[in-house]
Amino acid sequence: MKYIDKIEHLLPLGYVFLVLMGIIKESVFFYQIGINILTYSSIMDILISPLATLTSNPFTLIAVIIIIVLHFYLPNILLKNDHKNWVRKLFELKKTKDELSAEDLNKYYITISIKTLCTSILSIFLGFGLAGGYFISKKIKNNKLEYDYKLNYNSGESENVFIINSNTEYYFYIAKGNQTIKIAPVASIKNIELTNNRMLNK
Repeated sequence: MKYIDKIEHLLPLGYVFLVLMGIIKESVFFYQIGINILTYSSIMDILISPLATLTSNPFTLIAVIIIIVLHFYLPNILLKNDHKNWVRKLFELKKTKDELSAEDLNKYYITISIKTLCTSILSIFLGFGLAGGYFISKKIKNNKLEYDYKLNYNSGESENVFIINSNTEYYFYIAKGNQTIKIAPVASIKNIELTNNRMLNK
């Protein structure tokens, strides 16, 4: 019961951490194309940003789940293998079984696991932000975008576009024949057509 209580206390902190990771990922991504995303984000966008990142690709979600499960068992793994030099170096273990009681040693390994998990999650979100922003900015500069969407506006006008990203308030996109990044309120768009669906065209 004590272990379950500890998990229940850690869950809110874990979600706050994920929200911070989502903010970092989005900020790093949009910074590379000259946009301060926080000025275009609502509270809802900030709260759901980590979930949007995790569910954007099934492989990302699976990878994160595997990492979390591995770190759940990491304290036991460390307890059984802390005598190995490569384990001690990899996880920077400084305490030994001779210095700590069984209970303190378990707490120490749990702390190591949490730090390692946080570092892994940070690497994933930061990596997505850096890589995503870099490749998008490179495609824009080299004019190698694929205009797979058609925006139909409430005014009756339409544009073939490359959608960079979107949130609950805005669409960020580039219209065909123009390298300028446009930001359109969601309310100004009637509907979106996916003109080139790669999954269905296979």
